[in-house]
Amino acid sequence: MNEEVNMILDLAREAMDSAITHLENELIKIRAGKANPNMLDSVTVDYYGSNMPLNQIANVKTLDARTLVVQPWEKPMLDEIQKAIQTSNLGIAPQNNGEMIIISIPHLTEERRISLVRQGKSEGENAKVSIRNARRDANEEIKKLEKDNLSEDNAKDAEDEVQKFTNEYGEKVDKLVGAKEKDIMTL
Repeated sequence: MNEEVNMILDLAREAMDSAITHLENELIKIRAGKANPNMLDSVTVDYYGSNMPLNQIANVKTLDARTLVVQPWEKPMLDEIQKAIQTSNLGIAPQNNGEMIIISIPHLTEERRISLVRQGKSEGENAKVSIRNARRDANEEIKKLEKDNLSEDNAKDAEDEVQKFTNEYGEKVDKLVGAKEKDIMTL
């Protein structure tokens, strides 16, 4: 295959990789009833007039399987951090003891678990749509090359390679979503 085809294949693979990375990031945000510092990655705090990610103004760590501790680098930020966590729509209630913020992760109800599994499957489907879009874009580029100067056999081989990538990344999505579902449903 020629250089242009290899470039198209590389771009398709990059797009599919970014879909998987995005899926992994979205699945991390879905809490499975266990304390995980990454749960607070989406929280931004008003830090002297500018919004800063929580992990840039405080240490976030797990105390045990159900407790997160947020230790700000500056004590005056305790109230701002607490307010940011409360308004983050994560369904957790931070407690301020004057030194740090303690967050107890509640047990998930069966209904909530099913809802989170549904959310995870939805994210997986979004990732598969992104992967299929990358396949479509790559195949369109290959067809353009075929009209210009690419042989029919090389075009067919390139399309087969794109389909192989699509299948491979689709399986990765299924594995990630399946692992998250198992994690959520495990008591």
